[in-house]
Amino acid sequence: MPRGRGQPYGTNPTGLERRRMKGEITVEQEFTVGNETVVNSSCPWSHFGVVFEDDGGTGYFYGLDLSGKEMHILDAVQIYNVANVTDKHIPSTVQIVWSKDGLKSALFINKYPHAIFDFESERAYCRTGFPPPSKEWSHEGHDWDDKALELFQ
Repeated sequence: MPRGRGQPYGTNPTGLERRRMKGEITVEQEFTVGNETVVNSSCPWSHFGVVFEDDGGTGYFYGLDLSGKEMHILDAVQIYNVANVTDKHIPSTVQIVWSKDGLKSALFINKYPHAIFDFESERAYCRTGFPPPSKEWSHEGHDWDDKALELFQ
């Protein structure tokens, strides 16, 4: 699977996705797909956090509740299968963005939006639509919806 819906992973065909987003980039890190990587971001103004992880086989984005003594995974969405990424040898940049209210977070890879957690609505969106939703979160599924980007306006 290419990194961005029929586009090479590092492209953003319209350039509009990032410009429409109003939020704060809290983390930006270079990585190479298929190399074990963990990128954490806790929202400075809420009790939520997110983690992007590439375990060498898959890339996942996790939504976390950090209000207790131990972190609690609320939901997880798959970003890619390493075997299906055609340009995995090219270094990429991951960015994690938080909304101003601290209730939404987005994952960008090479300035292209791949996943969003809406903690307020208990909903996650991702380009792969995988995995199936849990009983507690994302009852409507994980399918991507460009309208989710409006959560950051």
